[in-house]
Amino acid sequence: MTDVPALPAVWRPRTTRVVAYATAGTIMVAMVVLAIVVAPPFGLWDRILMVAFGAFLAWILHMLARCRITADDAGVTVVNAFRTRRLEWAEIVDVNMNTGEPWPTLDLADGTSLGAMGINGTERRLAARQLEELKTLVTARGETPDPS
Repeated sequence: MTDVPALPAVWRPRTTRVVAYATAGTIMVAMVVLAIVVAPPFGLWDRILMVAFGAFLAWILHMLARCRITADDAGVTVVNAFRTRRLEWAEIVDVNMNTGEPWPTLDLADGTSLGAMGINGTERRLAARQLEELKTLVTARGETPDPS
């Protein structure tokens, strides 16, 4: 069995963050430059809207880049693009990630499941390590000890 990772533990994708923030920066620079050099028929309001549209796109990319899974003594926090959910260890029954899936799924005690975008399947080695660490913690902390 793998050693139980130290807490608090944080898992997040690397490539997704780099690509999202680089793209957001490029979009913002391009929109500001475009707003400055656009032809005179475009007024101040049009230029402001160009930059605002770039900021909106950058915000969406930031929301995708902020995804993570954080584990501490009390449980797990899953931060997905537009929703954050706090789970106690006992609520998590299992963690699954089949080949080709973009991120793992947490099977919950109430019969539902929750995608955890903080582990990105495209980063194969990193995702495999992070998934194993999370599974180890769920096994160690999520199961009720046998009273006998």
